[in-house]
Amino acid sequence: MNNKHRQLSLALQGGGAHGAFTWGVLDALLEDGRVSFDGISGTSAGAMNAVVLAHGLLHGGRQGARTALSQFWNAVARSLPFALQGEGQALSPAFKMMLHWTDYLSPEQLNPMSLDPLREIISGQIDFAALRRSSPVKLFLAATHANSGKLRLFLEHEVSIDALMASACLPTLQRAVEIDGEPYWDGGFAANPAVFPLFYDCAARDILLVLLCPLKFEATPYSAEQIKIRSQELAFNATFLREMRMFAHLSEYSSRSWMPLSPFERRLQRTFFHVIDMDEQDSDLASGSKLATHIDYFERLRDSGRRQGLAWLATHFRDLGARSSVRLSDLFY
Repeated sequence: MNNKHRQLSLALQGGGAHGAFTWGVLDALLEDGRVSFDGISGTSAGAMNAVVLAHGLLHGGRQGARTALSQFWNAVARSLPFALQGEGQALSPAFKMMLHWTDYLSPEQLNPMSLDPLREIISGQIDFAALRRSSPVKLFLAATHANSGKLRLFLEHEVSIDALMASACLPTLQRAVEIDGEPYWDGGFAANPAVFPLFYDCAARDILLVLLCPLKFEATPYSAEQIKIRSQELAFNATFLREMRMFAHLSEYSSRSWMPLSPFERRLQRTFFHVIDMDEQDSDLASGSKLATHIDYFERLRDSGRRQGLAWLATHFRDLGARSSVRLSDLFY
């Protein structure tokens, strides 16, 4: 096997608790040691993984990053012990009742004290000042401007606890995060995740997409609950699908064109795309699975991500720097 070191950029999708799958993928890449990271674009849970990874790399290299990711997800699992019943990802009756009331009450009414265990975890584990000074990777954290729907990308020199919380702010559960007087919601409304900054602003020729939403579902939803869940999945994935369709279309067009290629087209032909995606079986689209915070569930997803990450390396490491391991038109047309 060719063991030459390669550099790639990462696009990390959001998906709440399903972000533990991405933890597993990252753990596999870090353990293998043959790839390093140029830029990381992340939304919501993807942004959390991106910042925790960057923090760990800064303070302890690869092993530091693996440790930081493990500490983060274990802390999240401990943060909401009342949310689950048993050891699966079934939500407790009390937590289901709280989610039911989000249809009728605002976050200010549901949580007047603005209690936020996730903010406490992040503030205790991440050295944002150090990241702003010398992040080991380029960061692109997506948030959505609540009053315009426009995408806001927070870069590594802008990273803060508010920027990270804005990227993961679900408006039915949390108050909008204000930054410089502007309100922000979850980045999934505008980009899940944004791929274009990895193309324009990073030197690495390879972009690895780590996806938590299946690109195609096997079954059509029929119950009211299933339809609600599917509509949320589609809404949060729509901007990403449009962006990737654009890349797929331009890639196909430039490969067939008899005209001299533009600088953009030449760059696109030198950019290679790769995908590791979460199986629909793993994503467990039962109601609330993205809000599950049980360590057994996280470890199950982590182990699945590790298996897929290691399998991808075994099959496609030689593709890095040479070719895409997927055909975009097959996935996004």
